[in-house]
Amino acid sequence: MTYTKEIYINVSIGSTRIAILENGALVELYIDIADHKRMVGNIYRGKIQNVIPGMQAAFIDIGHDINSFLPFSEIGNSDNVKNLSFSDDDDDDKGKSKHVKQKNNFDPEKDLKINDNIFVQVIKEPFSGKGPRVTTDISFAGSLLVLVPNQNYIGISKKISDKYERRRLREIIKRLALKNFGIILRTSAEGKNDSEIEEDLNKTLSEWEKLNAKNDQEIPYLAYKDAETPNQVIRDLLTDDTSKVYIDCKKTYNKIYTYLKQTNKKHLDKLSHYKKKGSIFQVNDIETQIQKSLKTKVWLKSGGHLAIEHTEAMVVIDVNSGRFIGNKKHEDNSLKVNLEAAREISKQLRLRDIGGLIVIDFIDLIKEENRKKVYYELRNNLKRDRAKVSLADFSNFGLLEMTRQRVRLDLLHTLSEDCPTCKGLGLIPSKDTILTSIECWLKTFKTKSRDRRFAIYLNPKVHDHFKETKHSELNGFMWKNWLLIELKIDENLAPHQFKVFSKRQKKFVTEEV
Repeated sequence: MTYTKEIYINVSIGSTRIAILENGALVELYIDIADHKRMVGNIYRGKIQNVIPGMQAAFIDIGHDINSFLPFSEIGNSDNVKNLSFSDDDDDDKGKSKHVKQKNNFDPEKDLKINDNIFVQVIKEPFSGKGPRVTTDISFAGSLLVLVPNQNYIGISKKISDKYERRRLREIIKRLALKNFGIILRTSAEGKNDSEIEEDLNKTLSEWEKLNAKNDQEIPYLAYKDAETPNQVIRDLLTDDTSKVYIDCKKTYNKIYTYLKQTNKKHLDKLSHYKKKGSIFQVNDIETQIQKSLKTKVWLKSGGHLAIEHTEAMVVIDVNSGRFIGNKKHEDNSLKVNLEAAREISKQLRLRDIGGLIVIDFIDLIKEENRKKVYYELRNNLKRDRAKVSLADFSNFGLLEMTRQRVRLDLLHTLSEDCPTCKGLGLIPSKDTILTSIECWLKTFKTKSRDRRFAIYLNPKVHDHFKETKHSELNGFMWKNWLLIELKIDENLAPHQFKVFSKRQKKFVTEEV
């Protein structure tokens, strides 16, 4: 089977969604909700609010609703604190090695003073009432490399396996003779010449210089904003094995085209402005796959299934044999289901972007050799995951524990919000997700009917939210698509429900899509 990789970008009123498809199957999904912009990668000049030795951490005000969390372990090099905080004076004594964590003369408990100013970079989005996690180890990502100020080392992506290519790239960086900066060459640097790498380095260096420039803004403030999600996905995931990138928004298409023209011209011909009727996600069966990824139960081809449950502390995955009986012994049947489950779990973790502590309850196996087979099957399939993963052996109780790097909210919590009825015990689609669903419905119906005038009935709270915050966006959508939409209230509708009334047909047409 020929391998194909495609990227689909859908821009709607409520969100921007980027889907990565491999052989037609959805493997990764990135979502920017209009009212909740991502923070990871952003650099802030903040103010130290509290230093708590008992927690081995400090809390930094960066302008977010909740103070950010700075563990002492994230003060990777004391020079980063000295050079990026407290004073505008230059310090020539920079970091010497990537292995230096903290200098002996630096004591976070004493040297981190309340109300002092400090530069920090967000490494984890706020989640579940917790503020963003930050670090003093500032880095700037270019298209070919990552620049780490106040360090002295050269790193090369592990995905570049050819030893001669690794040696060539290392020599290029050495010739540039850049002091007091660590440089990590990304996978995209493979095959690039001296001038291309130097050009990307200079662009990244300019961001560092802007950060260090005098700034009279009131603290806290955003000092550096990382690339928007579409540009970031293109930067990180548009590789040589990507066949096509489809974008349904002309404005976003132009932005990405300009970005590629400046950074990676060879991929320009892969861009395509999607102009067909209907929703790009609906037409290409992405919407259906997204809905499946939100369900608790995941069916296996054998007839078994996974049950994926989210708790406050962890995610629990239970493997069940279900309808699978087989003709072999119980041990052999269980092994077959477990191996299939291991492959599917690796896919689901990546697709749902599940992070933190994960506990997997496979079907019990008696033989140690069979448990090892399941362990290695899971480990091998996790190698395709870009997130950092740590996997433990089976416990005495037959459970397998693992952790997966959490950078942002997982898919379930991104697309959902706490239900006002059950007070957080259950989840319903967020208002922005409902808005995206309505837009998708209208685009699909538009391909089947000439109707252009509609009344959309909503739950009172959802109706008020749209009226108050989405008025201009709705007007823009109507103008762009030659539609006339009137929002109305139906108190019998649940918050996640909507009904569409056609004024030409004088009837409800909700079920016709």
